[in-house]
Amino acid sequence: MTKILIIEDEKKLLNSLSQGLTEEGYHVLTAQNGEEGFFLATKESIDALILDIMLPKRDGLEVLSELRRSGFIAPVLMLTARDKVEDRVAGLDTGADDYLVKPYAFAELLARLRALLRRNFQARNFTMQVGDIELNSISRRVVLAGVELEFSPREYHLLEYLMRHVNQSVTREMIANEVWKESGTVLTNIIDVYINYLRKKLEQPGKPQVIHTIRGVGYCLRDES
Repeated sequence: MTKILIIEDEKKLLNSLSQGLTEEGYHVLTAQNGEEGFFLATKESIDALILDIMLPKRDGLEVLSELRRSGFIAPVLMLTARDKVEDRVAGLDTGADDYLVKPYAFAELLARLRALLRRNFQARNFTMQVGDIELNSISRRVVLAGVELEFSPREYHLLEYLMRHVNQSVTREMIANEVWKESGTVLTNIIDVYINYLRKKLEQPGKPQVIHTIRGVGYCLRDES
């Protein structure tokens, strides 16, 4: 059953939302302040979060910011009475996926929630994971142990290629043909340079290297988990 967490301090609204979503077939968890909501979001396996901005103890923007930094990837629908453009921008920039201004119709909230869940389901189907590395081929996001990394387009394509061939040895010629769409020995050194770029970004203290050099062949991305 799809699990929804609602963090909302207005008890009447919280109860109404909880009842409505329960009747729609969702498993609903609730919290009335930012601290309790943050705890539930990190301890439970949440499929979507409905989050009010104005909360006691910790406001919604602070909660959302810390959740995203901790690797929380579920879609977030932010609720607020603030209707200014800068408020909506602040919420979206902090990590919200959608924004709904109070008062609102329950039917609209339900439609937006369903859309977020559909998009999240589709995105998950295009997500590859090798150990602590997660790569989404739709959003082109790469996350290492919960932290999003920045990659150049060429670095991204090289990593995606290696992940699609996890635990397989690939030659430099194969990489050149698939990632650079070229062939020839001139690319050998360039490929080696980009492999080193990836290694530096994917290194984790105390953990084994994930990209291995196969002498006389090329490289292999190994799943050590």
